[in-house]
Amino acid sequence: MPFARNPAARTPARQVDPGAVSETSTSPEADTREPQPGDRATGLGSWPGTDVREAARTVVGEVPGLPYVPELPARGVGADMVGRTAALLVDIAVEVWPSGYRVARRPGGDHRRAEELLARDVDALDEALGEAGARPPAVKCQVAGPWTLAAGIELRSGHRVLTDRGALAEFAASLGEGLRTHVAELARRTGAPVVVQIDEPTLPAVLAGSLKTPSGYGTVGAVPGAEARTLLENAVSAAKDAGASAVAVHCCHPTPPLALIQAARPDAVAIDLTALGGADAPKDVLDALGEIWEAGTELWLGIVPSTDPSAPPELRPLAQPALDLADRLGFDRARLADRAVVTPSCGLAGASPGWARRATSTSVELARAFVDPPEGWG
Repeated sequence: MPFARNPAARTPARQVDPGAVSETSTSPEADTREPQPGDRATGLGSWPGTDVREAARTVVGEVPGLPYVPELPARGVGADMVGRTAALLVDIAVEVWPSGYRVARRPGGDHRRAEELLARDVDALDEALGEAGARPPAVKCQVAGPWTLAAGIELRSGHRVLTDRGALAEFAASLGEGLRTHVAELARRTGAPVVVQIDEPTLPAVLAGSLKTPSGYGTVGAVPGAEARTLLENAVSAAKDAGASAVAVHCCHPTPPLALIQAARPDAVAIDLTALGGADAPKDVLDALGEIWEAGTELWLGIVPSTDPSAPPELRPLAQPALDLADRLGFDRARLADRAVVTPSCGLAGASPGWARRATSTSVELARAFVDPPEGWG
């Protein structure tokens, strides 16, 4: 993964060679700063409000270890997960119908708007890094995974893309090609390795066969697990081929298909640990989490509330699910310092601006605490 070893960490972590990333990183001014104990924290992409420049400044200021291209879905058409990913597609355009996004015969206003919003988001991150004089160890972008994208866009017939295996393959190939351009631009402009986060919130519904047909009365047939795994694995490989230094697959569903995701061979698996039940999760979930860690794959642990809590939470109760998980799985808690990344439980689009900032800074505080546990944490 992109993170250098924490200064106080006690077990080995993977390294990234900054000199192999971009020509812009070779100048003395572009030297990456030294690793810090709070670097192993990030956000999952979405942010409240409509001011992307303010969002980017906050992200760069609060998560210096892995700042990311912010997503502000409140801006409307083209700013949500599916719309902004559609903006990356090559030779495929979308437009908006009352039922949602649909394949268009040619790029129109809706597609151009999505492209313009994504370009502004990249500009905002670049500007925020420049204003702060920041040279992060890595930066991150987020895209909808192939199944979530194909479930969220309709063919011109009105049926979901995932119902047509030929169209599904075309979308996956188009996304891989678009990612190549996107990752290269981010690396060039930031001088940093680029982590790609593949969001698959709809994958459980795809596997369960619970997505509605156009009539609303039926459901789309369940996709076999082997087929789902193959396409996701291809997406992970495509992101790496596009130049990503690491790839994380994120599914904050209460019942994510962890074994399938791990079989796709990402560098990290991002989950909402609180939704899973933490150390009290079902045995099959715990077994899958243990296998992920045992394989050396990172776990991105969503343990900070993604919406405003009724009262400001204290650090130790927030950390407890992660501490208990390490104990329950039989790992030394030091693994939280080297094979975990702290995140909010999901995206922050539903939070107030104040809590979005607080949740982000709290994630960093927890990452520091896992490296250097406060007195009394045991």
